[in-house]
Amino acid sequence: MWKRLSQHPFPVEAFFDYSLVLSYAYPIQALQSLIPDCLELDTFQERWAFVAVAMVQTRQLRPKGFPKFLGNTFFLAGYRIFVRYSSKSGRRLRGLYILRSETDKPKMRLLGNIFTNYNYSRIQVSAEFISGESARIESTTTGLKVAARLDANEASPLPAGSPFSTWREARRFAGPMPFTFSVNPQEVVIVEGKRSQWQPRPIYVEDASVPYLRTLSSTKPLLANAFVTENIPYEWTAGRRERR
Repeated sequence: MWKRLSQHPFPVEAFFDYSLVLSYAYPIQALQSLIPDCLELDTFQERWAFVAVAMVQTRQLRPKGFPKFLGNTFFLAGYRIFVRYSSKSGRRLRGLYILRSETDKPKMRLLGNIFTNYNYSRIQVSAEFISGESARIESTTTGLKVAARLDANEASPLPAGSPFSTWREARRFAGPMPFTFSVNPQEVVIVEGKRSQWQPRPIYVEDASVPYLRTLSSTKPLLANAFVTENIPYEWTAGRRERR
């Protein structure tokens, strides 16, 4: 029963005030050992693999169909690897493999760890977001710190050292992806995300410190892209399980 509960057993809906995503590039070999053998890295130029760091202000998260006032409002910081999965039906799915999730609300930590395998922990965080102007996010718990200007556009330069040559190219690794995957010894749990009004805009990162990334590999990652999206209705299907 507990195992079934933790596999995203019902569809969920929510509203994102904003989703700010930084994607970091690593040499393929730096991330290969972090994913299960049933998944493969989603790569660029057969050289780069990517970790997305998503910072999301979420409102009204609840089982689909429940009244909005029963939903949970919280901040989320999530760390995911871009991957692909070949399903039993022969479909090749592109998505994200969950590494870690952080939230500022104890209730969300509890419920997240009951109903998913997304590895929630609680953090202290301050977040200031001024639409069209700036964002500043800082956690005294983890050392996460991001300061960004939100007035960039596709004519703005990409982050220094980015493997991408254009923002259009970079958009392929900006998230969210159609699917997220969590894996246990017996099964792959596949959750499909559905969203509307998804219009990501480039942002200019003035400062970023993400200490968690240093625990993944001794290789220093490169900031590859950074995007923001605002005012997004979002929902997730119930988890679908496939035997490994």
